[in-house]
Amino acid sequence: MVASRSQSLTVASPHPGYSEQDPGQWIDATFATLDALKADHPRELAAVDGIGLSGQMHGATLLDASFKPLRPCILWNDGRSAAECRVLEQRWPACVRRQATRPCLDSPLPKLVWVARHEPEIFAATKLVLLPKAYLRLILSGEAIEDVSDASGSLWLDVARRDWSDEGLSATGLSRSQMPRLIEGCAPAARLRSEMALRWGMTKRPVIAGGAGDNPAGAIGIGAIRRGAAFVSLGTSGALLAPTNAIAANPQRAVHTFCHAIPAMWIQAGAILSAASSLAWIARLLGGL
Repeated sequence: MVASRSQSLTVASPHPGYSEQDPGQWIDATFATLDALKADHPRELAAVDGIGLSGQMHGATLLDASFKPLRPCILWNDGRSAAECRVLEQRWPACVRRQATRPCLDSPLPKLVWVARHEPEIFAATKLVLLPKAYLRLILSGEAIEDVSDASGSLWLDVARRDWSDEGLSATGLSRSQMPRLIEGCAPAARLRSEMALRWGMTKRPVIAGGAGDNPAGAIGIGAIRRGAAFVSLGTSGALLAPTNAIAANPQRAVHTFCHAIPAMWIQAGAILSAASSLAWIARLLGGL
């Protein structure tokens, strides 16, 4: 470890149960972070060969034909699409079998059904749907690419085939042309734009790796990369995760199966959408006592 920097983000809740974020915050924070690293460690930043991306999973970032966000990103812990989850189980009965999980509030797929029902003009203008880190990659590289571990949480991915599900896209009124290209997490995905490499004083354009969703990235970081390992992740949400080398779906018991960020590996997970965020809420509530 040479250095680290961070920037704070804010979340908006315009109605009870809503959770949204301005994608521009991610870009501003990334640029501010790298600008600070250049100021303090110019020689080390100049020598960077590669960039790895991880990100909050499940967010729905809707872009127009010019790749501009049409609305704030609907985040993973947004609770507005309960009715749409029930609609999906009727509209796409094979969902549980194909996706190895049930339609649930955190997934982007029911969020897009909600947008189609309640914001039809935005849905009609949507030309590209990206998860949060894929939008950041688009800004950094100019290419729309996502890794399979992050894409697994969307419900648009056939997790066994590690490819987009045409059935899932059709159930949402979308097509493959509106989705990013898929790669494995360890694969080279793109290169940093030349003007950005110049801004940060890099001697060459670093490769941007496929990357991972936050929990698959954490799994690799602590060595949970083979069957027999398991770990607990307690952040804003909470999850118990176990890598596996085969699909072992159990959606009826609320066990999700996602692609790992390692080829030919998957992760089984049980999750709740509120963990440390509950502690933050009670701390705010009782802070004045």
